[in-house]
Amino acid sequence: MLRRLLYRLYEARLLDEIIRGRMPRHLGLIQDGHRRYAREAGLSNLNGYRLGAAKAEEVLSWCSELRIPMVTLWWLSTENLGRDSADVGAVLDVIDSTIPEWTRSGFTEQLGIRIRAIGQLELLPDAVQRTLREAESATRQHDRLLLNVGVGYGGRQEIIDAVRSYLHESFMRRDQPEEMLHGLTVDAVAKYLYTYDCPDPDLIIRTSGEVRLSGFMLWQSAYSEFYFCDAYWPAFRKLDFLRAIRSYQQRQRRFGK
Repeated sequence: MLRRLLYRLYEARLLDEIIRGRMPRHLGLIQDGHRRYAREAGLSNLNGYRLGAAKAEEVLSWCSELRIPMVTLWWLSTENLGRDSADVGAVLDVIDSTIPEWTRSGFTEQLGIRIRAIGQLELLPDAVQRTLREAESATRQHDRLLLNVGVGYGGRQEIIDAVRSYLHESFMRRDQPEEMLHGLTVDAVAKYLYTYDCPDPDLIIRTSGEVRLSGFMLWQSAYSEFYFCDAYWPAFRKLDFLRAIRSYQQRQRRFGK
């Protein structure tokens, strides 16, 4: 009981410390550690993913509290699609049930969340594609928090898709090869990224103790700040979240200069 009280007091003090500081405009979240958490807790992978979805809802509430306007969650990578079919099916089942529940329960309306799915959505089952499209439609008028949901997402593939889209448009305009090469600039490619209308993430948090990006927003993260947390995603605490924000606020951003 005393430990819990001290924890809450410290959390409140930390929140009061950072609430007046600079917040990320765009927060990236690599939600790692579902299966390891489930294994250590004696749970099935499915239950680990369900707990992870509940944690995502909780973290979005924390973001809303700090008025962070954009968040990108990475729920399923292109590489993950090559895992055991039962495991992939468990992740997709959780996505297929969680996203509609967020809209039905009023969670997205309450926080003003607009959902947008990013990734190779055509690789997903039709039912999951339909769920994501319906969520996008149901939340398109919300304007307080843009939520990019990475499903079937990979940073390398995103860059390939962006270059492919640039070339396709150039071919449609019947540009000459020299024009295509001259026009292939950073800004030209960025125009075709999945998150083309978002600022690059200011802060990327990865849970589970792994210190790598694993392909998350490779183009956009060139000048992002990073925070690596040992907690598995289902066990990620508000205190961990606030520490990440405080760490971000304490850094001097140079953007390569």
